Amino acid sequence: MKIVIVTGSSRGLGASTAIECARNGMGVVVTYNSNPYKAKDVVNTIAQNGGRAVALKLDVGDINSFSAFRDDVAGKLETVFGRGDFDYLVNNAGYGLFNPIATVTEEQFDGLFNVHLKGPFFLTQILLPLMADGGQIINITSATSRVATANVAPYASFKGGLEVLTRYMAKEFGERGIRANSIAPGAIRTELGGGLSDEFEVMLAGQTALGRVGEPDEIGGVVASLLSNENRWINAQNIEVAGGYII
Repeated sequence: MKIVIVTGSSRGLGASTAIECARNGMGVVVTYNSNPYKAKDVVNTIAQNGGRAVALKLDVGDINSFSAFRDDVAGKLETVFGRGDFDYLVNNAGYGLFNPIATVTEEQFDGLFNVHLKGPFFLTQILLPLMADGGQIINITSATSRVATANVAPYASFKGGLEVLTRYMAKEFGERGIRANSIAPGAIRTELGGGLSDEFEVMLAGQTALGRVGEPDEIGGVVASLLSNENRWINAQNIEVAGGYII
């Protein structure tokens, strides 16, 4: 059984990704920051469908907690999955901020930076010794790094940085057969940034070739597919999954 760690998987895109990966036969490490009950729901959903999963607490914005998380992962790999390593890491955890550049505070800037770029960098670093050769890293970026969207400058900038980091991961980890790709969702109906208002959703749908916003399952399915062996020659790519957003 292949094993995947999906950060921020108690809700939204992460929960969908965890469930879809389990449907594809993977064991899943679900992570949550503040809501263990939501994470438990995801684990239960996976178990009810015949899969195997475990939930662990992780604050991606606090790199000082990563050593303890790594130790927790190592323990669960052995006791739950009967293995000493895992195969895939999906750096998904994140949150949104809707503020113009003129009003963004240093605290807000640092918070977004820690979660969307610094966190994935050092979490990947500390988990690498536990990752099996031939594994894969998927970083969740954003279509906002391609299309300049007012009021999300820090978020988009760090997602753009994560996209660049993905290519460097592919370059440096290739000698171990570890691939690295990123997936850039467009507008998705989730709770990120407080969710989409009806007016905003209509506007985004009008800017998308398929005429609507996406659903979390449409991202989770792509992640699970990219992790499969059928896509083993895809590496160092940023794949936008946005229904044709502003083309």
